[in-house]
Amino acid sequence: MSTIEKIVFLTGNIAIVGKSPHAGNATVKAKPKKTKSSPPARPKPEELRTGSNAPLEVGGSLESKIGNEVRQLRKELELTVAELSTSAGISTGMLSKIETGSISASLGTLNALSKALNVPISRFFRETEEERDCSFVKAGAGVKIERRGTKSGHNYQLLGQSVHGELAVEPYLITLNEDAEAYTNFRHAGVEMIYMLSGKVRYRHADQSYLMEPGDTLFFDAAARHGPEELVKAPMTYLSVIIYPRRS
Repeated sequence: MSTIEKIVFLTGNIAIVGKSPHAGNATVKAKPKKTKSSPPARPKPEELRTGSNAPLEVGGSLESKIGNEVRQLRKELELTVAELSTSAGISTGMLSKIETGSISASLGTLNALSKALNVPISRFFRETEEERDCSFVKAGAGVKIERRGTKSGHNYQLLGQSVHGELAVEPYLITLNEDAEAYTNFRHAGVEMIYMLSGKVRYRHADQSYLMEPGDTLFFDAAARHGPEELVKAPMTYLSVIIYPRRS
C-alpha cells in the first residue's frame, strides 16, 4: 500500500505526493476549478439618451437649488439661521442641512419655511424652471434680413435664433439667383456650416475652394475669409448655420 507523505496546496490546486513500491514517486494534481466569465456590461442609461458626443448638461440637484433659494431669501430678510428656524418651528441643524442641499425637505417643512419667509412655496422651485430655447418656423415664413451679401444679390431668411445661453446660433436659408454676384470677403467670429440644397456653387474658404452640389456640406472657421467664388448653376440655395460666442 502507498504511503501519503504530504498534501501540498498550489494556487488552489491540490497536489498529492505519494510513494508506491511499484510505481515509485507519483504526483496527482486535481483539475483547476472553472471560473464563470462575467457577462458583457450593459450600457448605462445616460449613454443611450443622445446620439451626440456632447456631455449631458448636469446642473445642481433639486435639494441644492431649493437650499440656495431658502438661503438667499433668508439673507434678503437679514435673518440668522437660528431666527428662521425658530420662526418655522424646525431645528437649526435641519435648516442648515436644507440650505446646503444635504437633505430633502418634506412638503410640510417647505410650507413652514414659506410662511416664515412670507413667500409662496413655489418660490423655492424658481431655480428649477430654466428657460430652454425652441423656435418653429413654417415653410417660407423665415424672416428676410439684410447682411453684407445682400448688396451682391444674396437673399437671407433667418429660420430661428437662440436667445439664451453662452452661444448664439443663427440658421439661414440663403438663395442666390441668376443676378447674384460672387463674394468671398465674408468674415466673422465663430464657426459656420453650409449644407447645399440646390444648384451648384464653388465656395472659397481661405486659400481653398470647394465645388458644392446638393447634399454637400462644408464646415469651417468663419474667422477666415469665405464666400461663393463662382456661381456655377443658378438658382442656388443652401442652409447656413453660424455659431459664435454671445457677448456678455
